Amino acid sequence: MKPILCPVLILAACVFPTRATEAQVLEGTSKGDLESNLSVLNLFETRPEPVQRFYAAAYGVLAADPGATFADLAADPGVQRLCSELGLTHLGGPMLGAVTEEGVRVWLRTLRPAAVEVRVTDHGQERAFGPVHSSAATDLTAVVSVTGLEPATRYPYRVLVDGAPIALPADAAIVTAPVPAETGKVRIAFGSCFHRWGIGNAAQAELIRARDPVAMLLLGDIAAQDRNNHLGLHRADYLMRDLQAPWQALVAALPVFAAWDDHDYFDNDLAGIPEGFTEEDRQGVRQVFQQAWNNPACGFGDARGGIFLRTRLGPCDVILLDTRYFRENVEGSFLGEEQMQWLEAQLLDCTGPFIILSSGTMWSDYVTNGKDSWGRWDPEGRERLFSFIEKNRIGGVLLISGDRHGARGFRIPRPSGFSFYEFEPASLGGRKGPTVTDPEWTTQLFGFAETYAFGEFTIDATLDDPEVTFRLIRDDAAELYTLTLKRSQLTPPAN
Repeated sequence: MKPILCPVLILAACVFPTRATEAQVLEGTSKGDLESNLSVLNLFETRPEPVQRFYAAAYGVLAADPGATFADLAADPGVQRLCSELGLTHLGGPMLGAVTEEGVRVWLRTLRPAAVEVRVTDHGQERAFGPVHSSAATDLTAVVSVTGLEPATRYPYRVLVDGAPIALPADAAIVTAPVPAETGKVRIAFGSCFHRWGIGNAAQAELIRARDPVAMLLLGDIAAQDRNNHLGLHRADYLMRDLQAPWQALVAALPVFAAWDDHDYFDNDLAGIPEGFTEEDRQGVRQVFQQAWNNPACGFGDARGGIFLRTRLGPCDVILLDTRYFRENVEGSFLGEEQMQWLEAQLLDCTGPFIILSSGTMWSDYVTNGKDSWGRWDPEGRERLFSFIEKNRIGGVLLISGDRHGARGFRIPRPSGFSFYEFEPASLGGRKGPTVTDPEWTTQLFGFAETYAFGEFTIDATLDDPEVTFRLIRDDAAELYTLTLKRSQLTPPAN
């Protein structure tokens, strides 16, 4: 590993960049050093010099030690002095997550150990939740559970740190999910591959929020970029995420659920315990990810680990899988047997007319011959899962995926005559990626590259035959592709 300059030297040597062109930034920021991170920070908007100076100082502390934590920022006089000069009241958030029909969780990262309280205006009265205390053990995060709310209802809220209210982005509000039911309507946004480059895209963030989805599903490659077991640099990337105003405004008003993929796990195409790394490294990366996001309890909740989860949003069940943690880097171990058994049990337990089922990498094998996907590592496991869904006539399954930069969709035909549908908007970061279309892909629905776009499902389960409409929406609001499917089309035939 190349030597790391101390924070003072970094600050002295650094020339803070003005806003580069997008092409320049995307061309030169794969290194992930301070210079490239600052370029990303300025990609869509040149940040004030004091903000850049603060980030450079924080980066220096976090980069200096692979085990560096946010508690080290709390203990660093220079960083804390810059926080005071900038008037910073917290390092990240509020970020909404784990939304249900009766509440939500509110995540915040503080400057130093502190008490965090959330106050919600309910029928003209303010209700208090918390305080929850952040600490070194929680990486200075506090997660406050807000409960006892009414379904599908908007609530203004405030956040207080040690009794003092913090400034929130405009329009920050809690909106609860619809009641879980077989009827009803819901809109859900999703996508992958923000990486570091798409986080600051205000047009995209504002458009997602303006369309009023109940939540957004993020399928990996979000913010942290190829940091392997350097946990300090994982944290430096998440800090850069949390300094971006478009991100702040998005997650203060829209709950997010997050899975990971290779780039925010260890590095490109890595899974399991990569060669040269240890179980301790894997556990460390998982802990940083969990503390940087606001998921409900996920994975097995014990030493077995993982970050998969299941939730319910109105008439739609949602299952996010972990296609990295459990791989043993031999064929036939994509999910691991225990996660596969968990998934089968969850599918049988789902009662909504639609089920969103995510994979960090693509379900199909069309793009780059299934590189790093089910077709490369576990075609038997994929067949087991698809056959299980068909055998049990589990209807309404919508496959979503990420990893291969660009946006694509495929119909996946089965020998029975049934077809699955896969939607892969891995385009939140506007990256080019591999080929997005090919004349030989006769079941392809769409393909786009080098454009910022997100996916959206609008579900209408009030109909006799419930239907879902998928839209791929560019950051200028253009609908690049639209497809409506009925539940009957997504229900396997009887044997």
